[in-house]
Amino acid sequence: MKILAFSDLHMARARAADLVAASAGADLVIGAGDFCNMRNGLDKAMQLLSDIAAPMLVVPGNAESASELQAAALDGTTVLHGTGVELEGLQFFGLGYGVPVTPFGDWSCDLTEHFAGQLLDECSTADILITHSPPKGLADLTSDGISVGSTAIHSAIKRLQPRLALCGHIHDSWGHRGCIGTSEVVNLGPTVNWFEVGH
Repeated sequence: MKILAFSDLHMARARAADLVAASAGADLVIGAGDFCNMRNGLDKAMQLLSDIAAPMLVVPGNAESASELQAAALDGTTVLHGTGVELEGLQFFGLGYGVPVTPFGDWSCDLTEHFAGQLLDECSTADILITHSPPKGLADLTSDGISVGSTAIHSAIKRLQPRLALCGHIHDSWGHRGCIGTSEVVNLGPTVNWFEVGH
């Protein structure tokens, strides 16, 4: 399966155009949250992606709620948030929102580590784990060099050992990747990222 994945579009028109153009070669498109800005413009953000013909799997970021994303989602899009789905023999599990709770205030959709851990515990197997937030200690550094990732997500990757753990959220770590056990972790960012995953 040829997968195109991105995160943190934040309504960037040129980035969206690049993703739409690339998606012609994709079997599946994954969006790891933050399509809009501060809970505003989600319909417009989806419109920017409306020419993507491949099926899409998305998780909400901290800039949109799960219910808002569900309401705005395009045809052929599946929203995952504490839920999983099987596609072509591959198991996907998704968890959105900012984990741990961000300092951004009321507009931000966040989860505590404890609650995120409970939702991730629902997952018993995953080939690809999609989270908005990165795991603690990997692809999670701010520009000040502070590690702000999630311990719950780190634990879930360690336990599940998915082939891929795809995330975003921390803009300063876009493009960073590494491994937890045998799992490749990638902080995607709003660029074209390709992954080939066999059954």
